[in-house]
Amino acid sequence: MPKEPKYIDIHSHVNFIAFDADRDEVMKRTLDNDTWVINVGTQIDTSRKAVEMTSQYKEGVYAIIGLHPIHTGASYHDIKELGEGGKEFTSRGEVFNKDAYRELLKNPKVLGIGECGLDYYRMDEASIAKQREALIAQIEIANEFNKPIMLHIRNNPKDNSRNAYFDALELLKQHAKVKGDVHFFAGGMPEAKAFLDFGFTLSFTGVITFTTDYDEVIKSTPLDMIMTETDCPYVAPIPHRGKRNEPAYVREVVKKIALVKGLPEDEVARAIVANAKRVFGI
Repeated sequence: MPKEPKYIDIHSHVNFIAFDADRDEVMKRTLDNDTWVINVGTQIDTSRKAVEMTSQYKEGVYAIIGLHPIHTGASYHDIKELGEGGKEFTSRGEVFNKDAYRELLKNPKVLGIGECGLDYYRMDEASIAKQREALIAQIEIANEFNKPIMLHIRNNPKDNSRNAYFDALELLKQHAKVKGDVHFFAGGMPEAKAFLDFGFTLSFTGVITFTTDYDEVIKSTPLDMIMTETDCPYVAPIPHRGKRNEPAYVREVVKKIALVKGLPEDEVARAIVANAKRVFGI
């Protein structure tokens, strides 16, 4: 029986190229800090890397595999994720291939499907149609394997004519037989309540350490429905803001949740680990 960690980062990208130079050191620091990690795929290459990493550590390292809504189109490229020159082909606009992902799902350390969802940041109808198609396909494979869903949802800050949270929830209600987590929750109280009522947990990042925007949502969300993540290499929490993020820093997110909820940090840390084990079947 594996020992219980103190912390868990349920959404990490140590599988990204940003960690190629020191991946082992980052993972050693994380595990030495009594922190478990779920590395999350964003397309087939990063999903394969996340799965590969699960076999390199005796315990505490897991994977979630899937296709990010941004990667359903060929226009997006992030050097922290995919690398510079010569790697641009990886932003090819992937069509979700169920058979390729089924192969990866044979690994028992693959805990879920994602990050999948809807991203309206660069909103156009053709992109949204592709994203919806990919999300439905991933919901179907999550149903098939009885795996939870790791949702990525982002609204367009300049256009509130459509709400990605409610659009994604509508598709889940139509197709999903499983539950999951809303990663990097950035909605308000109406979105939080809608997903909590549907049985999805909400996950928070280091962003909550440098803004009070989500304090009301955190206060109102039951402790057994909260998760913590880094989304590293992005959005490092205070006191590491501006640096590359890493899973060991998830403890800062736990500290802030405890502060906002007025609860002992150890109690919050234990609850979040229990939540992750329950939702992801660890």
